[in-house]
This record gives sequence, structure tokens and C-alpha cells, in this order.
Amino acid sequence: MRHLKTLPIPPTHDVSGRGLAGPRPLGLRFVGLVGLVLAWALAVALAGATPVPSPRRVAEGIWELVQRQVIFRHTVASLFRVTWGYLAALGVALPLGLMLGWFRRGELALSPLLQVLRPISPLAWIPISILWFGVGDVSAIFILFLASFFPLVTTVASAVRGVPEVHLRAGRNFGLTPAALLWRVVLPAALPRIFVGMRLTLGVAWLVVVAAEMLGVDSGLGFLILDARNAGNRYDLVMATLVLIGGIGVGLDAFMRWLQRAMDGSTR
Repeated sequence: MRHLKTLPIPPTHDVSGRGLAGPRPLGLRFVGLVGLVLAWALAVALAGATPVPSPRRVAEGIWELVQRQVIFRHTVASLFRVTWGYLAALGVALPLGLMLGWFRRGELALSPLLQVLRPISPLAWIPISILWFGVGDVSAIFILFLASFFPLVTTVASAVRGVPEVHLRAGRNFGLTPAALLWRVVLPAALPRIFVGMRLTLGVAWLVVVAAEMLGVDSGLGFLILDARNAGNRYDLVMATLVLIGGIGVGLDAFMRWLQRAMDGSTR
């Protein structure tokens, strides 16, 4: 029993470091993006007079935001709110999801309450959050907490319940206590699915932060969109901010994939 190791997480890469699905040519990663930009430019050119800016005007808008030195401040404000809301949700959802997935009575007691609250849009809580916390960062962080909590707790509980019974029987045969079985067998086996849920939930939080920042705060990328629209309908700056939001979202997703690969490597 002393030499019992946690169950290995199935590898996502082969010995050469490439994905199990095979090599991916670098050019293919940008085909869709280039096609979208070309279709966008063509549509604007054919439409003639249109409020939709061309890709060139959007690029100039990004450069203008850089020159005005506002991108960094608003990006940091949004990332600050997302980080604290997401981490707070993870700190509550991970132990609660483990409990719901592991203890049948806990699931029966709390699952109905979660099923009632889960379909409510996080944005519907904005009036309540302002009433409780006022206008500012805390209110936005609370909205992001709600947006992240319910997907995370559902994913963790489902991942725990999905651990194969043969793993549990093997752990019990080695004499593991229920707590040790949960920590050394169930959690490592459920970790790949939990990471998928964490990755998707971070994307949801990044979506919600833009809407949350459009109500009552004076910083962040959501506020920057409203500010650009109110400053003489500067839709080039609006689209520039949208491009920035998409780029940061790609970066956050890449970070989560890197973190998952790092965890996979540390468990082998």
C-alpha cells in the first residue's frame, strides 16, 4: 500500500510532443482567420457607405488606442475582475463538486437548489449585485463568480461520478480509506475532465465580463466599447476593442491548454 501511486492521466501528446491527432501545419491555423478578414473587407467594399469599418480602419483604431495608452489599463482592469471572480468560483466549486459527486446524500440535498439557480443568467443578477455591493469592482466580480461557479461545480461533480468503478475497486483492494481514495484515485482520474470544464468556464467568464463592465464601471474593455460608441459613434474603435477581446480570449485558452499539458506531464 505504501507504493500505491495515483492513477495516471491519459497522455494527450505522443513522445515527439505532437498531439495524438497528428501534426498540424502552421498555415492551416490561419486559413479561417485570413478568409474571414478577406470576406469582411470585400463585404465593406461592396456595401459602399456603411457604418461597419473596414479591417484597415480597425487596424488604425487599434494603433490609436495604443497611442492613447488606454489598452493596457482597460485590459488589466478586465483581467483583474475575471481572475478574482474565476478563482473565487473555483475555490468554492471544486470542493463542493467533489462532495456532490462523491457523496450521494449531498447530491440529493443540494442538487435541486443548484438546478433551480443554474439556468438563471448571470446578467440577471446585476440589479441584485448593485444593491448588495454597489457600483464597482466587487459587483462585477460577483457576477463573474456566478457565471463561473455553476458550470464548474456541474463539471466537477460529473467528472467524479464518471470515474470507472474498476478504479474504485482497485483502490479499496489496497485498503485505502474513503478520503485517501478520493484524493489519490478519484481526483487524478477526474482531472482531465475537470480541466476541460475549467477551460470552457474561463471562456464564459471572459464573455460575461464585457457585459458586466457596460453597467456602472469606468474601466475595462466593456466600458471601452461604450465609451467609443458614445464618442461620436467611433465604430472603428468599437471593432478594434472587439478584436482585442477575441485575441485575449485566444491567449487565455492557450494558457489553459498549456497548464493542462503541464499537469499531464507532472503526473506521469
